[in-house]
Amino acid sequence: MNPTIVIADDEPNILISLEFLMKREGYIVVLARNGTEALDAIRQHRPALVLLDVMMPGKNGHEVCQAVRADETLAGTKILMLTAKGRDTDIAQGLGVGADGYMTKPFSTKDLAARVRALLQP
Repeated sequence: MNPTIVIADDEPNILISLEFLMKREGYIVVLARNGTEALDAIRQHRPALVLLDVMMPGKNGHEVCQAVRADETLAGTKILMLTAKGRDTDIAQGLGVGADGYMTKPFSTKDLAARVRALLQP
């Protein structure tokens, strides 16, 4: 069975392009348009990986990541933060709240696909 990925981003164009890319790579995709939807989707679908934007309405990506890490039933969920915030302090904050990886926008789809494959290796 193919892994499920939750994609959480408030930008519709980014959601559409990431959905297309991840489906093309063979993953099952669930979309969330804000942090609250993301947390609900993670709890409901138990994805192998979450592609998580940092700046979203409702709960931001850091809050979603902290909530996932605080829930021991979700602790094994991989989280890759995707954001325009690329300063060293931003990256340190994202990794500090428990993200497994951090990519700054814009990124190449080839690099993202490779990063997702690497994170999902058993």
